[in-house]
Amino acid sequence: MFGHRTIHRHAAMMNRMAEVQGLDLTTAIHEGALSGEDWREAVVRCTGCAEPEACLAWLGAHQPPEEAGDAGAPPPAYCANRELLARLRQEAEAEGV
Repeated sequence: MFGHRTIHRHAAMMNRMAEVQGLDLTTAIHEGALSGEDWREAVVRCTGCAEPEACLAWLGAHQPPEEAGDAGAPPPAYCANRELLARLRQEAEAEGV
């Protein structure tokens, strides 16, 4: 099993990756677009990432859309949560968020 430090690190990385997508995972949970179980599973998937250092470098090089002045970069190809984040982003765009 993973230690608390690992879980917290990857939860923070997940939240930051979502921010770069223009998403707020807390809001997504409150609005029903993401269940707490789905969020937990996403964090666990993130802990299994083979590229956490590359991810941290990628996150450091990308800003959320409101800071970058663009639509936000899609997650890197190795992101284990790329499909989940794409779905959430597509749903948010369809709702005009």
